[in-house]
Amino acid sequence: MRSALTLPEVRWAGASLLAFLAALGVDLLGAPSALVVGLYLACYVLGGWEPALEGLRALGEKRLDVDLLMIVAAVAAAAIGQWFDGGLLIVIFATSGALESVMTARTRASIDALLDLAPETATVVADDGTERTVPAAQLAAGQVVVVRPGERVPGDGAVLDGVSEVDTSALTGEPVPARTGPGDAVLAGTVNGTGVLRVRVSRDAADTVVAGVAAQVERAAETKAGRQLFIERVEQRYSVLVVAGTVLLLGVPLLLGAPFTETLLRAIVFMIVASPCAIVLATMPPLLAAVAVSGRRGTLVKDVTVLEALAEVDTVVLDKTGTLTSGRPQVVSVTPLGSRRADELLALAGAAEAGSEHVLGRAVRAHALERGLHLPHAEGFTAVPGEGVRAVVGGRTVAVGRPELAGDVEVPGVAALQEAGRTAVVVLVDGEPAGVVGLSDEPRPGAAAALAALRREVGGDPQVLTGDAERPARVLADRLGLTRVRAGLLPDGKVEVVRAEQARGRRVLAAGDGINDAPLLASADVGLVVSEGAGALSLEAADGVLTRDPLGSLAPLVVLARRARRIARANLAFAATVIVVLVGWDLIGTLPLVVGVAGHELSTVLVCLNGLRLLVVARREDRRGRAAVAPVAVDPERERVGA
Repeated sequence: MRSALTLPEVRWAGASLLAFLAALGVDLLGAPSALVVGLYLACYVLGGWEPALEGLRALGEKRLDVDLLMIVAAVAAAAIGQWFDGGLLIVIFATSGALESVMTARTRASIDALLDLAPETATVVADDGTERTVPAAQLAAGQVVVVRPGERVPGDGAVLDGVSEVDTSALTGEPVPARTGPGDAVLAGTVNGTGVLRVRVSRDAADTVVAGVAAQVERAAETKAGRQLFIERVEQRYSVLVVAGTVLLLGVPLLLGAPFTETLLRAIVFMIVASPCAIVLATMPPLLAAVAVSGRRGTLVKDVTVLEALAEVDTVVLDKTGTLTSGRPQVVSVTPLGSRRADELLALAGAAEAGSEHVLGRAVRAHALERGLHLPHAEGFTAVPGEGVRAVVGGRTVAVGRPELAGDVEVPGVAALQEAGRTAVVVLVDGEPAGVVGLSDEPRPGAAAALAALRREVGGDPQVLTGDAERPARVLADRLGLTRVRAGLLPDGKVEVVRAEQARGRRVLAAGDGINDAPLLASADVGLVVSEGAGALSLEAADGVLTRDPLGSLAPLVVLARRARRIARANLAFAATVIVVLVGWDLIGTLPLVVGVAGHELSTVLVCLNGLRLLVVARREDRRGRAAVAPVAVDPERERVGA
């Protein structure tokens, strides 16, 4: 990001201020009036040319811009000899514009940082083992890349072999490198540690998390909040009323014989103090600041309307696997049926899961690879969200997924696994039960504390919505202190729960990860996707991406959104109060032009600074380690690696 001093708006505002101070200084020293006027003219041109140009462009589009009103007022003041007052108006107006530009530039810093993460090249490994270097932007799903020590991971994918420590701090803010091995997901832009990794790319370059979140944050800076859009619609009508009021204040008294200079001054002051500059800038600065802060903390939202919706959230629904849990399930048992051996069953299941995006499917395949099993080639892969996968392996149709895949047939071993709080995955071969695989997925570190903080902030107990069986879901919920669980849900069942809550007037926040959560995220008022297991569809459906400590980020995110809303409301109230007081003073008494200019423009500056204050306060909290509402527990495994 460019420094504040290199921004054109800041340079023009600074030059205008210097010319103003020079004019004031030589005037006090009794310099010739031509020199004083010349310096004031320089002040006007340096600080006013850009707002004047923008105002004329708006006028050409049949819009009345506030910038043009300020320039007209300054020129009118100069026309009656009030050079100082007009110059002060120009300087303060240019300064407030420069402050807004600085804030916008700081917001874009998070975008630029994301865009710089992805490496330029990648080393692709062919089927025969040969390597070639290609542009990272040309990577496609299914390719295998090698990542050597110190290199950035070129694409999103899963580790095929190798063990290393991957530094995700640039993308997620997590300071401790995470131990990464076969089956673990890695993201483009993260930095490999001391080992060599072979990674199968799961997404095309344009669909990676780092590319997606960069585009989302960029859209956030360009999207206007609903309240801001309303204000700007009102601004057009209000600006016309200000002009009409100015004409009346000028014309009526002159027709009644009032002195010209005094009447013109009163009309100029009215036009200045009644202009809605501060109101227009009341909403966007705090919301844009909140977008920047949330990005720095590891949550990237699509636009500022997401922050507005988050501030209204009063109900939370959460997916189980990959959201409440670590998303790294481990196979704990393999139970074949009939004459099949465990390794044969696992090889069939692992082969069928070759194209799966679900964490359970990846865990089954990773376990088969860890056992050193040969996985035959699978054809005709089909994923059925919420149910499982199907593929043709060695001429046989293999289905892997929920126990419900077996229909009314009770698969031996499923009930025992579920009673123990495990997740049961059945394997069908040509429609007949061939065995069951048991998996266990531990809760995320610090999940209970994070959920307690979220409960306090939102005012209600989060609901667990899962396609898993009732018993494993209940066991996990009990461990996390949750009481509301809806198990055995297909994707459309989760949507029905959300719509039922919305029908009761609730504002719903949903968090999930896999492709099967895309309908849930799209239907909620705010849908946030966990980046670790996110597919392209869920990334598209979500309103934001949780890249760091998904559960621990939720409560601070709601707090941040509500703080931004409070600041915006305070800004609006303050700006409106200043306008009412100054307009009343001008109409009832005699408001000096310099006081009107200072009051109006300083209120605009204060509104901008109040929005920027969110950046400063949040940075101070982050430095003190108090950004999260609840302490985030440290993963002991990661701590050992970091040591």
